Amino acid sequence: MAGQQSGGKNVPEISVSEAWKRLSEGGQDTVPALIDVRETWEYRNGHAQGAVNIPMSVFQTRIAEVPTDRDVLFICQVGARSMQVAMFMRGRGLERAINVDGGTDAWQARGLPMER
Repeated sequence: MAGQQSGGKNVPEISVSEAWKRLSEGGQDTVPALIDVRETWEYRNGHAQGAVNIPMSVFQTRIAEVPTDRDVLFICQVGARSMQVAMFMRGRGLERAINVDGGTDAWQARGLPMER
């Protein structure tokens, strides 16, 4: 993912509150995937409920794990790494890649469910 531009051009963002609403509502076919791109040690220290960990550092080797049949919400600590991954995925044709603005810090600050 080296060489990706910053700024999030053409990458939609949603708030943590909207992300939680979308994750907790809807049927099995409409619930988005939530992928935490932080390093494993960060993820283990606490993550948004339901998030799957695919660290940015190994993302390209695990890209096949990213679903393509639904929206994919990318989250990190504050939103910078997840924006880079979302841009990368959109560049590879995943138009349903969405960045979670504010990341895990905002998720926790809003009192949304966390897991360890």
